[in-house]
Amino acid sequence: MGDLTRPPHIVVHPPALDGSRRVTSGDAVLGLASHLDDVVEILRLADLDRIEVEESDLIDWQGGGPDDWPGLSQEHDRLPEER
Repeated sequence: MGDLTRPPHIVVHPPALDGSRRVTSGDAVLGLASHLDDVVEILRLADLDRIEVEESDLIDWQGGGPDDWPGLSQEHDRLPEER
């Protein structure tokens, strides 16, 4: 059994062709993110919301950092009433 006192190692994988990024903890896939907000929500649902997503050393950002979402459309950044 793993060390329960050791903090989780979260990996945000390199972007897929559509820009989405797989989020894992060890061998477990936590979810698929299309934006930084998705990573925050995935970690919240995994009861890991105490992690500061953009600044934590517990997150290994592969293929780009928290601001790198190459498939991200500008639709996500606009307010619903502006769409």
